[in-house]
Formats: sequence, structure tokens, C-alpha cells
Amino acid sequence: MGILGLSKLIADIAPHAVKEMEIKNYFGRKIAIDAYMSLYQFLIAVRSDGNQLVSVDGETTSHLMGTFYRTIRLVENGIKPVYVFDGKPPDMKSHQLNKRAERREEAEKELQKATEAGDQENIEKFNRRLVKVTKQHNEEARELLKLMGVPVVEAPCEAEAQCAALVKAGKVFATATEDMDALTFGTNVLLRHLTFSEARKMPVQEFHLDQVLKGLELEQSEFIDLCILLGCDYCGSIRGIGPKRAIELIRQHRCLEEVLRNIDTEKYPPPENWDFKRARELFLQPEVADPKDIELKWSDPDEEGLVKFLCGDKQFNEERVRNGAKKLMKARTGTTQGRLDGFFTVKSVPNPKRKAEEDKKNAAKKKAKTAGGGRGRKPK
Repeated sequence: MGILGLSKLIADIAPHAVKEMEIKNYFGRKIAIDAYMSLYQFLIAVRSDGNQLVSVDGETTSHLMGTFYRTIRLVENGIKPVYVFDGKPPDMKSHQLNKRAERREEAEKELQKATEAGDQENIEKFNRRLVKVTKQHNEEARELLKLMGVPVVEAPCEAEAQCAALVKAGKVFATATEDMDALTFGTNVLLRHLTFSEARKMPVQEFHLDQVLKGLELEQSEFIDLCILLGCDYCGSIRGIGPKRAIELIRQHRCLEEVLRNIDTEKYPPPENWDFKRARELFLQPEVADPKDIELKWSDPDEEGLVKFLCGDKQFNEERVRNGAKKLMKARTGTTQGRLDGFFTVKSVPNPKRKAEEDKKNAAKKKAKTAGGGRGRKPK
């Protein structure tokens, strides 16, 4: 879910914090990608257009198709992707997971009604709501990425938190996800739409946390309280307080404790047993692996391994898979130099002849100034 209404709030109040970029602008950049969100996009996109890709056994393979071809596209644009997978969800997320289960159950009922009525629009709508990234999807995606020579990181808990830790440690340039809570976890740069298909013609949105905080006139701890007030995955929010009212309250009172002391809790009752303090701790000190212990290593693709994994039962076209592997290899050898601005500070080298001429002119000016130093003075 991320943070409810945060992207629109930033667009309204701090638009300078968001840039629209092309994928080619990230040549030579290492980028941490939220694997769950990426896989979910691929499953949603294919299911919504009715062309579900399946193996011989009838198992979906659209997550593999999307991961394979989008990753090739990233690498061809000089990007060094690293996919970060979720670990166990924090205990406080259980209420959100329960809500999702309830919504899935409701969507199944609505889908059945739509199917019986032949309502194609609602069939597509509720089909999308039933999409779920499974353990098998994750395992297959990990195997594919390793065969492609792309590093995979297993987060102990939330992938967005691990991505943010990698960014803050300077291991990667940005976090790529659609979930805005990557900013709440403190990623310096957030990229949205990076793994969207080219057909959607959507530019990459680049959010800069320092500019977000400056535009919203908040410190990071205050920003976290704002995100909790807007609505996050860890606890409920106060009914009746929308985004504009939320930022007004945080700007005025600076923390949720003071907000609660100064609002009419009869009119705006907080959720029962509202443990916003624990939610705050999860954002401030999430469970992550130490970036110093994580080695990000990109390697040559295993062409034969890819053919064996994707062709046959999974019904990928062998020629296309081999062509994809060759593209990966070509892109890898073509981008090893990386971004020069990451290694050097460009300095102008003075031209000796020009420098001698300038020194001569400066000496002449100094001499003329000294010679005419008494001009304009009145005689004593």
C-alpha cells in the first residue's frame, strides 16, 4: 500500500522535489529494485489484458517474461539493477495483511457475479484485485535473475527498508518502487515507473528526499509522523483527517503526541490501541541487513542455463532467450566503464601559452596602476 496520498501531497506542495526523467539518464547507475512490486506489475499487466502466459502445467510465467525482458531493457540502458526481495513481514503489518485477505475474498465474490452477468469491465477490475505474488513466483524470479548475472538481495524484513539502507550507505544510487514508503524509510532518491513497459510511455519519476523535506518544511522524524497520519501499512489512521489537514497538524504541532493533545478526539477519534510509536520505530530503525556485509556483484549471463530454465515446460522461445542472453552480454561489456562523474572531478587544464599572456597583461596593469597612483590628489 505504501503511504496514502503522499505522492499527490508532494506534487501539490513540493513539486520541485520531483523530476521527470528518461530511462537513459540512469546510465552507469546502480539501482535497488523492490522485487515484489516489480513482479506484481508484471502479473497485473498481463492478467488485465487477458493474455496470461502459462507453462505446460498451466502455471503463470508472466512474472518471468516481465523480469527477463524489462531487466534486459534496464541493462541495455547502462543500468546495473539489483533486486531486493522481502523477508518476513513485521508483526505490525498483520492487520494490513488481514485486510488484504478480506478484500480478496470480497473480490472473488464480485468476480463471480461479474462473470455470471458477462460484465467484462468488472471481470478485469476484480481479476486485478486477485493478483498475488506467491512464494513460487519469488523463487522462480530469483533463479532467473541469478542466471542473468543480476545480484539478488534477501531482506530480513521489508524490501523497501533494505533498498533505502543500500542507498544511504552509498551502495546504490536509488530505490525503484511504486511504494512511497521508501521515502519514509529514508531513501535519498526514489524512482517510480522505472520498470513500466515502454508501451505505457510514462517517464520515470525521480523523488529527492531532501527536497521533499524542504518543500514540506519538515524534519525526517516529522515526515515519518506525517506518513503515519496519512495512513501506512503498520497501523490505522485517524478517520476524517485528510492529507491537507494532516500536514497542517504536523507543521503546527511537530509530532503525533502533540497532535493528539490538540485535536478534538471526539470528532477525530484515533484507532483503538493506536500504536503509532511502534510504527514510528519501524520506520526509524527497520530490520535490515548491514549494507557493509552485502556484496553486489554483476556477472556474465548463463545462456545455456537460461535456455534450460525458460524453454521446454515454461514454453519460452529458445531463439528469443538466446538473443536476450547475448544482449545482456553485449550491454555488460559496453558499460563496464560506468559513469565518469562517479570517479573523477573534471578540472580545466590551463593552456601554458594563454597563461603566460594573461600574466603579462596583469603585470602591465599593475605597473600602470602603480605609476598613476597619485592622480587626482589635491596638493597640500
